[in-house]
Amino acid sequence: MRAEKASASDFLADASSKTIDILDFRDGFFPEQGERIKVWFEQLRKRVNPDVILAHKRDDAHQDHRRVNRLVWNSFRDHLVLEYEIPKWDGDLGRPNLYVPLSEAIMQRKIELLMKHFASQRSKQWFDPETFAGLARLRGMECRAEERFAEAFFAPKLSLG
Repeated sequence: MRAEKASASDFLADASSKTIDILDFRDGFFPEQGERIKVWFEQLRKRVNPDVILAHKRDDAHQDHRRVNRLVWNSFRDHLVLEYEIPKWDGDLGRPNLYVPLSEAIMQRKIELLMKHFASQRSKQWFDPETFAGLARLRGMECRAEERFAEAFFAPKLSLG
């Protein structure tokens, strides 16, 4: 679990406030561990009141990702939830409706961290810097980002005011 903590620390290095919980749920078996995971989400909701929650997109092809999405929406009904996309071999992309332009420096840092921390994905032929830069470039084109790159999200429910 040291690797997971290092990854989270690097990705959240500039966060103003952070607590990192690393749990021992079995990868690939979240649907079968649903009750334990839901209990953890309910305990989390009592501890935190985040401004924004980043979660896997609702119809992600991976069963664990879909389970996490459902629990996020179930536990944090009154929060801003932005669902992110993850490129993978099964063409698991969609039509996002919210874009955040990124500078080239931020995009390069994100790619650097992905390559550094996700060793379990390195054996996959699609997992390379070009995939991530290409997707960010396409999302940048879609939103006419001045610096060419963007991160895209799905925002199924927004409340203004």
